[in-house]
Amino acid sequence: MTGPASPTDPEVLRSAMRADLVAAMKERRREVVAVLRTALAALDDAEAVAAPAAQSSPVAAPAAQSPVQGGHVAGARVGVGSTEVERRVLSLADVRAVLEAQIAERTVEAERYDTYGQHDAANRLRREAGVLGAYLGR
Repeated sequence: MTGPASPTDPEVLRSAMRADLVAAMKERRREVVAVLRTALAALDDAEAVAAPAAQSSPVAAPAAQSPVQGGHVAGARVGVGSTEVERRVLSLADVRAVLEAQIAERTVEAERYDTYGQHDAANRLRREAGVLGAYLGR
């Protein structure tokens, strides 16, 4: 791990994870690459905002007649970035909560694998949880 054991800035933590991902890719440590990619994707997902509710018109337009004349819709945005929305800004507590959830998920699944006699898979999940735990100062 390249970053501090318990950073106070969520971006420092993410930057450390990204740097470690690049290093793990160069070293061909597939297990570490997989867990870091998954954790970074979970953080990206946590930044997503809820989709706005679809607005429906109480009066439907007749099927034979298009409500759009001339191909232009007032207020419509087109082009690169037209569908982008602001993302949530995660606090350090949010980032830690996402990582804690990732660790808990792996821990629970490791126990389940152990009960079914899949000890190699259980150990792999525990190692993955350990990789993530290092970013939380464990």
